[in-house]
Amino acid sequence: MTVTDTSRDSVASALEADRVESHLNPPASYDLADHPVPTGREEVWRFTPIKRLRGLLDGAAAEGDLGLETTLPEGVTWTTITADEAVELGELAPNERPAALAAALTSEAKLLDVPAEAQIDEPVIIRLTGNSVDDLVWGRTLFRVGAHAKVTIVLVHTGSTRYSAIQSFLVGDGAHVNVLTLQDWADDAVHLGRDSIRVGRDARVKHTAISFGGDLVRLHANVEYAGPGGEAELLGLYFADEGQHLEHRLFADHNAPKTKSNVTYKGALQGKDAHTVWVGNVLIRKVAEGIETYEENRNLILTDGTICDSVPNLEIETGEIAGAGHASATARFDDEQLFYLRSRGISEKEAQRLVVHGFFNDLIRRVGVPSIEEQLLATVEAELAKNVLAEVDA
Repeated sequence: MTVTDTSRDSVASALEADRVESHLNPPASYDLADHPVPTGREEVWRFTPIKRLRGLLDGAAAEGDLGLETTLPEGVTWTTITADEAVELGELAPNERPAALAAALTSEAKLLDVPAEAQIDEPVIIRLTGNSVDDLVWGRTLFRVGAHAKVTIVLVHTGSTRYSAIQSFLVGDGAHVNVLTLQDWADDAVHLGRDSIRVGRDARVKHTAISFGGDLVRLHANVEYAGPGGEAELLGLYFADEGQHLEHRLFADHNAPKTKSNVTYKGALQGKDAHTVWVGNVLIRKVAEGIETYEENRNLILTDGTICDSVPNLEIETGEIAGAGHASATARFDDEQLFYLRSRGISEKEAQRLVVHGFFNDLIRRVGVPSIEEQLLATVEAELAKNVLAEVDA
């Protein structure tokens, strides 16, 4: 099974003549020399506390592994392939040092295969569990979904570790894919990840990144298109506590005409030095006529002492588009909303709970995995109990 076709060849030919590079998305390369160790002064690293990455930029060999548990519906396979086979199958090359190290330091990769035309009703679930923060782990996975298939893929990360992974999602023509990654690490974990998605002609992809746990989590979601008509919806939810650093970077490369991308990320922060970073970027190439794109980030500040960076970007090389825009907002509790609720006899604690749940609820209900949606609502409640609602009780 392969996701290549003549439309991809035509897109590649067009790109050859249209070598526009994003200032926030360096060119992809397996050569480590193209990805020097960052100093923190680079634009793509300036928000990240590099000293807290704990060896994930050094290139040391793996010192451990993650526990693995899979739930595979009938028709879905999970196999081990060589690094060379990963490249031959169309793995999307890394464009930053952690992902390049993950490729360079792994001799094999995992391959999740969904056959063409398959209609998988139950979600594929992959659970990865860290054993110790002393373990350094490199991950490499390909997710290959055949033409006109339909599947939901859930990745759950828990436990303690230092983990850097490169993941490629190769989505065939006309396929419908729902991907959800949940970062529910222990408080000391460090996780760097890059999810690269190639959307086939007339295919639809929803990718949701949810981050609650970990000392430092820095994730990329990159989208490109193998032909016209592809659609990508990128959703995200994060909740940072005292001292946590949660960073999400999005890049939609509109390299084919009549494609769509829509980005919605929401976050909340509480506790001293809780830090969130959201950087969204859309590149609309000259060949990408008739595309539509919109990116949005909303952040809710729950206590003093937090740090929130939100940076939307658009890079447009053609005016022949259907629409493009972005929005970003960071704010505290809405005093009018709280006053309205309290004037109707609702306590301050319950009013704040309702505002936060209302802030997240519409996004949670778009996840598309009912069991995960209920878990997320419970996790938001637990996060509130750590600080905001506890302060109200006091």
